[in-house]
Amino acid sequence: MSGTGSKRSAGDVGAGPSEKKPNHEEKTPTTLIEPIRLGGISSTEEMDMKVLQFKNKKLAERLEQRQGFEDELREKIEKLEKRQATDDATLLIVNRYWSRLDENVQILVKRSNSEPTPQHSVSSVAPEDKEVSMETHAESPQAQEEPDSKDTPAPPAVPVKPDPPGSLPESSLNFLATLACSTPEEIELQLQERMEFSKRAVSWVLETASKLHRRMQDLCERIHSGAAFEQLDESLRSLNKDLMTENHRLQDLATVLQEKHHRISLQHHELQDRAVSSETKVSEMERSIEDLQWDIEKLRKHEQKLNRHLAEALEQLNSGYHISGSSGGFQGGQTTLTVQKFEMLNAELEQNQELANSRMSELEKLQNELQAAVRLKERLKLDLRTLPEEAVRGTQDFRCLQSQFSLLYNESLQVKTQLDEARALLLSTKNSHLRQIERMESEELSVQKKLRTEVIQLEDTLAQVRKEYEMLRIEFEQNLAANEQAGPINREMRHLIGSLQNHNHQLKGDVQRYKRKVRDAQGEVSKMRFQAGAPPGPPPSVSSTEVPSTPIKEEEVEVKKEALPVPAREPETPMTPEVKKEEEEPKKEPERSKTRERELEREREKEREREKEREREKDKQKTEDSKRKDADTLKQLRAELKKAQESQKEMKLLLDMYKSAPKEQRDKVQLMAAERKTKAEVEELRARVQALEEKDRRERKKLADEEALRKIKIAEEQIEHLQRKLSATKQEEEALLSEMDVTGQAFEDMQEQNIRLMQQLREKDDANFKLMSERIKSNQIHKLLREEKEELADQVQGLKTQLRRMVLSVVQVDAQLLQVQKLEERERMLHSSLATIEKELTLRTQALEIQKRKAVEAAQLSEDLKVQVEHIVSTLRDTQSLVCDNRTAKEKESFNLKRAQVQQSLL
Repeated sequence: MSGTGSKRSAGDVGAGPSEKKPNHEEKTPTTLIEPIRLGGISSTEEMDMKVLQFKNKKLAERLEQRQGFEDELREKIEKLEKRQATDDATLLIVNRYWSRLDENVQILVKRSNSEPTPQHSVSSVAPEDKEVSMETHAESPQAQEEPDSKDTPAPPAVPVKPDPPGSLPESSLNFLATLACSTPEEIELQLQERMEFSKRAVSWVLETASKLHRRMQDLCERIHSGAAFEQLDESLRSLNKDLMTENHRLQDLATVLQEKHHRISLQHHELQDRAVSSETKVSEMERSIEDLQWDIEKLRKHEQKLNRHLAEALEQLNSGYHISGSSGGFQGGQTTLTVQKFEMLNAELEQNQELANSRMSELEKLQNELQAAVRLKERLKLDLRTLPEEAVRGTQDFRCLQSQFSLLYNESLQVKTQLDEARALLLSTKNSHLRQIERMESEELSVQKKLRTEVIQLEDTLAQVRKEYEMLRIEFEQNLAANEQAGPINREMRHLIGSLQNHNHQLKGDVQRYKRKVRDAQGEVSKMRFQAGAPPGPPPSVSSTEVPSTPIKEEEVEVKKEALPVPAREPETPMTPEVKKEEEEPKKEPERSKTRERELEREREKEREREKEREREKDKQKTEDSKRKDADTLKQLRAELKKAQESQKEMKLLLDMYKSAPKEQRDKVQLMAAERKTKAEVEELRARVQALEEKDRRERKKLADEEALRKIKIAEEQIEHLQRKLSATKQEEEALLSEMDVTGQAFEDMQEQNIRLMQQLREKDDANFKLMSERIKSNQIHKLLREEKEELADQVQGLKTQLRRMVLSVVQVDAQLLQVQKLEERERMLHSSLATIEKELTLRTQALEIQKRKAVEAAQLSEDLKVQVEHIVSTLRDTQSLVCDNRTAKEKESFNLKRAQVQQSLL
């Protein structure tokens, strides 16, 4: 709303007075609070559509404002760049003329030092001359090796070659670089030093000029006072006096004119500065006018918006706007607030009118100032245009230009004579050069014949290589077919055999374990039966054998009890009836009861040891299974790595072959490769699903075994469980056989698919081999053209060296230009042919890259669409939750409003 429009007023500092900005910032929330009416909505989708439309409108308005800001900023940047360029140009001009002035002053100083002068003048000039040499060494790189003025007189300055037009000299670039790098304080110090140096040099030049003038006057006085002058005639004396008086008068007139010229030039510069400053002021005023006009337009828009709101509020007040339904509470609250809003809008209108009036007064003032500046500018332009011709002719610069023109005219006559001589020499050089060109053409013909013979030989060798390549391709296809038929079958059979062997080993281990358990259970049962059916007296053999071994075992049991806490609840074995019988026996037999208790403890210890051994075996089996699983996963990963490497090699070969293929074939190849990848991914996913199913089965079997081991307490139940397990193993064997049949059928289907794919691959290989042959041809042609280009470049270089040698003599300029033009035309022709070939190659490579980018972009688009779908689903859920919350809140508000209305009616 108005928040976007108030950006300029907040950002621009000089757009308006600082006192009115906070009032404008306070006004912004009034328009932001205004609700947005979406009308009748039947579903959430329509509400989303209307909200998005409103957001799009707001975004479009903001984009337009931003584009306007960007255009204004670009214009400002262009103006600032132009101003910077003009400033740099003026600085360079000032620096150039200043350095020339320093050089001229230095030359004058050296000339005056070279003349015979008294000792005091030399001593006074020496330190200043040192400073001059140092300054010129720092400023102009051309005067680096000038000798010191103390020891020897300096030779006249050597004229330096000017820089080519269009390129800045090194000194100016260095000057701009130093200005950019150094701070304003450093620049001020450097300029002060330079000013002091120039002032000293100019003062010294003026002193020398005044000394020379005095010396001339002294000489004239001596001549007049001498005896020889008195001997001359009176006519000569009078003529001399007249000339002297005219000389003095002319010198005074020259000084007066110089002063006038200096004054006029200063006034001219001042007027130019005023004109420039007035132009800058005019531009600034125009900018400020544009800013004020923009602010006025913004205020008008704001006024229109407020008028609209006012009209709506008045309509609501007059018509008594009421809406029934769910939105009745919200609209009723709005009608109560309309009076306050109306007052606020009136206050805003008044403030905006005051602001507009103040801006209009400022605009009128600026327009008046602009008109005055334009008048001043026109007056100054007229003054500049109407300069008198006599003032121009009487200037010293005009006289200097006249003298320079006469010198240049004499030099031009000398140059004309030299040109005639040079043309005579040119004719002789043309003849010699034509002979050289004929020799070079004959050499080119011989080289072309040699090249043709070599090309014929290379074509013969190419045909032989193609035949060998076809033979190798046929052998490669045969080997591929054999490997592809036998390889996957062997791998799958090895995998199946290995898995069945592992399963058989596991089953054998389970059978042996259950056999041990059965034997132990049978021994325990026999012992219990023997004890149950034995006489009351203790058997001698058992007591004699087991008594000596009891203390050791008791000690072991005590140590185990200390190390590992025994569970309180022990499983009741079938020994309980015997214990009861022993308790029923008379108490006269304590030894027998002790021995039996010891035997029972020993048996329990044995059972515990057996359980521990079983647990250890289980742990070992688990570790073995985990190792086997790791080994299987490692094998699978290695196989996948090999497959990936093979696929990478194939893709590299395909890339090398497909670079020179047309677009239709590339599209087909890409589609086939995508189908192949998807099929490979489907097969890998199926293999992973099968592996996961096998893992689930094994884990279920292990869990069943563990639960069975825990539940097995009685020997008879263990035997029944083993029998059941044997029957289950038989069923599993039958299931495995059925699975083998299914895998055989699947394997046959896979073989058929592989045969089809092999046929497709052969067709693709044929197409790729054709493309490769075409690519080899194009590469050979490209190489030949490159060789021709290099030979021609060598020839051109040789010709250029000859031309450089010819350039040393000024006479051969025209002939060399003609030869160079011919050679350049030949070069252009060759470059154009090479450029066409290179463009074709680049177009092919670009087409390849474009198709790669299309594939990548398609993948990225699919990923982006997935992300967008997820984001839309999440936003849908959020909006649904928000809609539910809004509904509940609106129902509450409507209920509260109804209650309030009821209470009001009651009151």
